[in-house]
Amino acid sequence: MKKAIVFLANGFEEMEATGTVDVLCRGGVEVKTVSISSEREVTGAHGMVYLADATFGDMDFSEADALILPGGMPGSSNLNDCEPLKELLVDHYKKGKIVAAICAAPMVLGGLGLLKGRRATCYPGFEPKLIGATATGEAVEVDGNVITGKGPGLVFNFGLALLSVLKSDAVAEEVAGGLLL
Repeated sequence: MKKAIVFLANGFEEMEATGTVDVLCRGGVEVKTVSISSEREVTGAHGMVYLADATFGDMDFSEADALILPGGMPGSSNLNDCEPLKELLVDHYKKGKIVAAICAAPMVLGGLGLLKGRRATCYPGFEPKLIGATATGEAVEVDGNVITGKGPGLVFNFGLALLSVLKSDAVAEEVAGGLLL
């Protein structure tokens, strides 16, 4: 079974985290939410409180097929300030595994140099943070093992793109149909 990790930082965009998790679960991907702090309780950008499955220090990430960053502010900045997470993303990327980010969170990948020479998208206004990328403005970009999404209203596009890569186009189409998309 394919495995994905969605990282939660205080100030994360609730729709992007929840929608991505939901789409992946519907497609048969095992998903864990992980708080980047020492507390499992994480507060989203709009004040909703979530209980992550685990904290960063309690996880073994070796079997993860995809590492996913929801956006939101200041959640994306908080992700960007987490050095252990950034080290994990670089290691995962170098192994050819999927790294994905939506909304403002692609700035984390850009700052790490993981977008150089790739097509990428993000929330409007964050394009300068996509260092070395060709910013397309598309809903979703899949370029090699990097997947980026534009923002909360496009979370289904983002989740389905991840599902296509992790499972198959057929599974993504089946889930999209069940969601009436």
